[in-house]
Amino acid sequence: MLPAAVQILAFVLALLGVLGATVATLLPNWKVSATAWTSLMTPVSQMQGLWMDCVWYSSGVFSCTVKSSMLSLPPHLQATRAAMVLSCVVASLGLCLASLGLKCTRWGGGRRAKGRTAVAAGGCFVLASFMVLVPASWFTNEVISAFLTTDLPDSSKYQPGGALCVTFISAGFLLAGGVIFCLSCPGTGSIFFPQYSTYKLDYLLFSLFVLSSVSDERQH
Repeated sequence: MLPAAVQILAFVLALLGVLGATVATLLPNWKVSATAWTSLMTPVSQMQGLWMDCVWYSSGVFSCTVKSSMLSLPPHLQATRAAMVLSCVVASLGLCLASLGLKCTRWGGGRRAKGRTAVAAGGCFVLASFMVLVPASWFTNEVISAFLTTDLPDSSKYQPGGALCVTFISAGFLLAGGVIFCLSCPGTGSIFFPQYSTYKLDYLLFSLFVLSSVSDERQH
């Protein structure tokens, strides 16, 4: 299994990924308007998220409207909604499994049981990262395609917002944490030499030391 410090690092990365994905799911700025107005009665910025649309006026008023009808939403928005919610659930399950698979905890069984649990947690994190990455990429492609359409007025064009940046960063954290946990397969003695057990690796290093000592004596 991996050292406890590496597992803790992976757990922290996964935790940041789960928090980031949850925050990104709730943020209203998945896409923002590409134009701004200067009048007091017209909006300075328009934002659209997965669950609500918000408008910010130059007078300082910030107004949001919840998307009430799910059937009227475009397919990419419905798919992104479902995938983000499922990814948060799967990643939360991975955190529960990871807490059992950490070497520094007393619960979760023996060494081999902890190793299998850690691998299962890594699989949950990797799956959650792809469930975040794929719909976010689809959503970004739809926003950019609509922006490049010439028959739309400038007031109806949107560009990717900050929530998408948070989404991609969270997917990277989840993927990194998942890959590290997947390396916790029981029976591996080292992260750099997974094909050798701990005793075989010590014997190999001792043999190399003896051979180097014998070669130095022959040279002298």
